[in-house]
Amino acid sequence: MRKLRVAIQGERGAYSEEAALALYGGEIAVLPCRTLPDVFMALENKTADAAAVPVENSRAGTVVEAYDQLARHSFAVYGEHLQAIHHCLLGLPGAQISGIRRATSHPQALSQCQEYLRGRGIEAVAAYDTAGSAKLLGEEGDKAVAAIASRRAAEIYGLTVLEAEIEDAKDNQTLFYAVGGRPAEDKEGQGRTVIAFTVPNRPHALVSCLLPFAERGLNLSKLESRPSGLRPFEYVFYTIIDDYAQAPLCAQALAQLRETASSLRILGSYRT
Repeated sequence: MRKLRVAIQGERGAYSEEAALALYGGEIAVLPCRTLPDVFMALENKTADAAAVPVENSRAGTVVEAYDQLARHSFAVYGEHLQAIHHCLLGLPGAQISGIRRATSHPQALSQCQEYLRGRGIEAVAAYDTAGSAKLLGEEGDKAVAAIASRRAAEIYGLTVLEAEIEDAKDNQTLFYAVGGRPAEDKEGQGRTVIAFTVPNRPHALVSCLLPFAERGLNLSKLESRPSGLRPFEYVFYTIIDDYAQAPLCAQALAQLRETASSLRILGSYRT
C-alpha cells in the first residue's frame, strides 16, 4: 500500500515535518518543497496527497503567504496542529559559540530569536528554511556560521547543538493547517471554520458582514485583511469562526454573510 505523500515547506528536519507527522501519523512519505507556492503546486500536480502548511506563529504573527496560497487554490483545510517551536543554535562539530559571527535561518525563525542574536552580537542572515540552513551549513563547513533550527535537524545533518531553546518567547508555537487531505485521526471537540470574504466598497459594509456572527454570539478568533490581488485596494478578510460550519447558528450566519459580502469562500471546517 502506497504511503500518503505529505508536502512540507523546507527540508527534512523542518518544523513542518514535525507538524506533518503529528497531523498525519508516522507512516507517511514526506515531500520537501523549497517554498510554500511549491507546496501548493505539488498538490496541484498530484505529486503530493496532502500538505502541512504553517499559517501563524504566536510571536511573529500570520504567515501571509500561506493565506495568499489558500486563496489562490481550491484545496480545503481539514484540520490543524499547534506545534511547539524550540529553536537551537546549531554549529559544526568543534565550533564554539564565542566564534559564531552569523546565524542563518528562515526569516520567521530569525524574528523569533532576534533578542538572543542581538545579545550575542550575531548577525542574522535570512535563508529559505530552518532545516535548509542546517543542511547548507553541513555542506559548506564554516565554523563561524551557525544555523537556527530544530534539534531534529542537528541529528539529521550531523551538527552540534551549541545552545538550545534560544527563542525569545518560551511559549513559542506555530499553527499548521492540514491542507488537501484529512489528518490521520478525526478529533472530537470544538468546531472551527476558516473563511475568506470580500466586501463592497461602501460605508458600514464590513460591520454588516460581521453582524450575523455577533447577533448569534459566535466568536471570531481571527480577522485579518490582505490585498485581493485582483483589483487595487480591494481586500480579502480572512476569518476564523469558533464553530463548525454546519452547526445551525454558524450556518445561518454564513448564509446571511453570503447575501451581504461581495464574495465568500469557506476554506475549511473541522474539529479541533
